[in-house]
Amino acid sequence: MVVRSAAAPPTPWSKTLAEPQIDPTAFVHSFSNIIGDVRIGAEVLVAPGTSIRADEGSPFYIGAGSNVQDGVIIHGLEQGRVTGDDGQAYSVWIGEDSSITHGVLVHGPAYVGKNCFIGFRSTIFNARVNDGCIVMMHCLIQDVEIPAGRYVASGSVITTQQQADRLPPVRAEDVAFAQHVVGINDALRAGYRCAANIECIAPLKQGLSMGHGSNGYGGRTRLAPQVVAQVQQWLSQGYRIGTEHADERRFKTSSWRSCSPIAATHLPEVIQALEACLQEHEGEYVRLLGIDPKGKRRVGEQVIQRPGDRLTAAPSHSFTASTPSSTSSAAPVTPKAQVTNSSLAPDLTQQVRQWLGQGYRIGAEVADPRRFKTSSWVSASLPASRNEYEVVAAIEALLSESRGDYVRLIAIDPKSKRRVSEQIIQRPQGSPTPTTTRTTTFAASTTLSSGANPAVGTMGQQVRQWLMQGYRIGAEVADPRRFKTSSWLSVSLPSSSHEGEITAAIENLLRESPGDYVRLIAIDPKSKRRVSEQIIQRPQGATPPTPAPASSPTVNPTATAPASGLDGAVVAKVRQLLAQGYRVGAEHADVRRFKTGSWLGCALPASQREGEVLSALATVLRDYQGEYVRLLGIDPKAKRRVLEHIIQKP
Repeated sequence: MVVRSAAAPPTPWSKTLAEPQIDPTAFVHSFSNIIGDVRIGAEVLVAPGTSIRADEGSPFYIGAGSNVQDGVIIHGLEQGRVTGDDGQAYSVWIGEDSSITHGVLVHGPAYVGKNCFIGFRSTIFNARVNDGCIVMMHCLIQDVEIPAGRYVASGSVITTQQQADRLPPVRAEDVAFAQHVVGINDALRAGYRCAANIECIAPLKQGLSMGHGSNGYGGRTRLAPQVVAQVQQWLSQGYRIGTEHADERRFKTSSWRSCSPIAATHLPEVIQALEACLQEHEGEYVRLLGIDPKGKRRVGEQVIQRPGDRLTAAPSHSFTASTPSSTSSAAPVTPKAQVTNSSLAPDLTQQVRQWLGQGYRIGAEVADPRRFKTSSWVSASLPASRNEYEVVAAIEALLSESRGDYVRLIAIDPKSKRRVSEQIIQRPQGSPTPTTTRTTTFAASTTLSSGANPAVGTMGQQVRQWLMQGYRIGAEVADPRRFKTSSWLSVSLPSSSHEGEITAAIENLLRESPGDYVRLIAIDPKSKRRVSEQIIQRPQGATPPTPAPASSPTVNPTATAPASGLDGAVVAKVRQLLAQGYRVGAEHADVRRFKTGSWLGCALPASQREGEVLSALATVLRDYQGEYVRLLGIDPKAKRRVLEHIIQKP
């Protein structure tokens, strides 16, 4: 096909008549328009209906391996440039292996880094989207810089840097999806180039005429479609395919043996070699390997055969070059590789699968009732494997061996070597069936006891606020006797910045401590100090204390006490602070801390609505009856206090 490309028209700001520079390995559809100084790298796909016009702002750069899909518009203003990875100035820069999907508008000055995904009908203008970002559908990104590796949800409007800095990191499944899209479009590019080459297309047409199948390769396979899709994805990413086998004895000790090496890189030849391996080692475990030839490392493992599976009994599936659906993009799993006969609850099996898919290792700890009370857990041995079947089998064995003990699972980040989540899956009194993992926020929680503090209803928002401020979340527990003497016991929460993991762990803690007081703590990891505390649960039957009268040197007798029960002078002071644009805060201190000036922060909403602030302030007075409480006025711009006023004394 003849590509529609032309020199930029002569204009007052562009008189060079620059023409596009397109790498020979790229494929540009004839129904696309490319005008001016556009530099297209190797193995790029430019789909039909695209308009890439460097006739005003220029030059444009599209990095190797990227794809520009149907209906994309790339243009740039005369003024404004971004700095490309080569240090030169560009109107539009798109890095390597990025996907600019259907209907996207990229208007310069604009920078899109490597390995990015820009979703349908999104707009990037006067912005910088750094490496590894995932931007979903119908988003607007303008006048900001998105940090590397961030996720932008569908429909987001990001126009301030504060919004950009608060974006969450991408997840492992998001990265896998973006890589999958790149691999699919690379296969499309190769297919389009083949369709335009008679030497490439003739053998395929001949195979069809001989009746060898309608899949373009003329072959059939008994492998599950998900396995074929996984092999196709790895091949499109430039990886090699390998296999290993083990009998039942070696499987238990993870002593796998390599099968005959597969040197082929063409899908039909690889499928044929895999079938030969399965046939040769029928009655054994066989697993598929994805191998990075450059880094000389494995990128994935997947068990595709187990003892008892019979190749001849499997239904026959045609393997095709068509694109698998996005639901199987993140390391698709063959039905043989999924645990179907496990005694574990489906929720727990799903949790294990999710952690493994995110690249975490699975660990476990055990504690008898005595050790459980003192949080003295003992590590249990689980295989350091990424295979779901092996991990689930080991967990089942552990539960069987520890029927009278508590057992909890741990997700471990192997890079940072830290725990990211914990979940108790067995208690002595019950069966090994684990409880369902909860990821709901406290605002939607209905599992709390009637004696819990009413402030729990807003704890989801409070946890989110603390995490956004960079604080770590801790917790402490005290029975009624310890509560009276302020002898709180620390409780382990995951050192994670993921809201769902934190809230799930807190809910588990509340369920395990129904007769205790529970309070949350915000911890500044840099200064290693507490910045705020808040009680979120009281024992059932505990009577919430009434607020102590506010102690104020100046009381307005004409002020009326609102429904919150606060003193009229306090209400007037809060109203005055909010009217001046200040934020309202609070601190508390027991008698000992008061003498040394060691105040602790209280959790108040960062709101300008008087009702919310007064309600939260009344809750603080109830929570810390018997202590000093002082009101704070904070200037959010200057980040300094403008008022400190004691409103409660013991």
